[in-house]
Amino acid sequence: MAHFVAVASVHDIPAGQGKAFPVEGRMIAIFHDQGDFKAMDDFCPHMGASLAEGFIEKGCVACPWHAWRFQLSDGAWLDNPKIKATVYPVRVVGDRIEVEIADKTDAGSTT
Repeated sequence: MAHFVAVASVHDIPAGQGKAFPVEGRMIAIFHDQGDFKAMDDFCPHMGASLAEGFIEKGCVACPWHAWRFQLSDGAWLDNPKIKATVYPVRVVGDRIEVEIADKTDAGSTT
């Protein structure tokens, strides 16, 4: 089963920016885009740059190293949607940003 983990406050991430947080053994980038919060793996699948340090525009984040652009909604690379960064469901409870993380026993589950 998956569970939500409190990661940050809505005040920690200015509008139009991202910030990386350690969450249960992984780095997750949370982006504040047009009033919504989105979360994905912080590391670019191309060369490992921190996506949290990338430029956000029109629902996408551009990797700061080589400008690969990923959709914040589903993690798809815009030049080849078969390549994706993992995205995580996000909810805001009060001022807390929570990210849904799959339990380690769920890894590889198809249901």
